[in-house]
Amino acid sequence: MDIAEFDHHTDIPGTTIFDGEMAMKGYALNKMCYSFNNKDAREEYLRDPEAYFDRFGLNEEQKQACRDKNVLAMIAAGGNIYYLAKFAGIYKLSVQDVGAQQTGMTTEEFKAKLIRAGD
Repeated sequence: MDIAEFDHHTDIPGTTIFDGEMAMKGYALNKMCYSFNNKDAREEYLRDPEAYFDRFGLNEEQKQACRDKNVLAMIAAGGNIYYLAKFAGIYKLSVQDVGAQQTGMTTEEFKAKLIRAGD
């Protein structure tokens, strides 16, 4: 297949591709999540998440995704999984928790699937 023929937005069903457009869309969200590298920033966020959202200029879609701790919604709102991992860490969401969200399973179902795949 010629690379010019590849429509990366529709050729991978159920997958949000993080490209330049998504980077622009998610800039504020990713910038906020990057700030969580700093312990003081994490503590400030936990004291008043709404003020922290406003500080970074999140739009309502991004704010609601964060309120819901919904990683898939954050990705759809332009979030990059590498930055979102910082957000997930604040709430002690494991990689399995995020994987479960991505597959529509409970965390326990997702863990069981991983164990079965390893057999």
